Amino acid sequence: MEVYKSLPEGTLAQLIENELIMSPAPLEKHQSILMEISAEMFQFVKKHQMGVVRVAPYDVYLDRKNVFQPDLIFVSKANLHLIEADGLHGSPDLVAEILSPFTAKYDLQVKKDVYERCGVQEYWLVDPADNAAIGYKLEAGSYVEFARAIGALQSELLGITIRF
Repeated sequence: MEVYKSLPEGTLAQLIENELIMSPAPLEKHQSILMEISAEMFQFVKKHQMGVVRVAPYDVYLDRKNVFQPDLIFVSKANLHLIEADGLHGSPDLVAEILSPFTAKYDLQVKKDVYERCGVQEYWLVDPADNAAIGYKLEAGSYVEFARAIGALQSELLGITIRF
């Protein structure tokens, strides 16, 4: 954690199970999908005064061994108290990760397990290779797949379908 906290602002790095992982900037398709999803989600959340949406790089301090920079998070009004000057200290209500060649193995396995353990209510994985999206929701402490679509993210938590 001390090494992570000493990195320059804006560094594309995450602390994953106490291992510092650095990554290159996302590819074009990754950025395009992220912008489409985040813009629509931001407007929806703002219009309905549901909370806030943040995009990477934005630090999410899940515990002492895990500080992630998810591609996109939603924090409900009930959890706004978790936001501090340096990021979110606790679990977002929703996380969306756009897969990239370097980080996919973390998003699909380790980070998914940490999000589940830390109580993230809804977790989305989007694959830019084929625009496939898979949604998981937390039920009794475990993730259950609840949605699978091409070119759409269908959030139960927010009650919105976002096309990309």
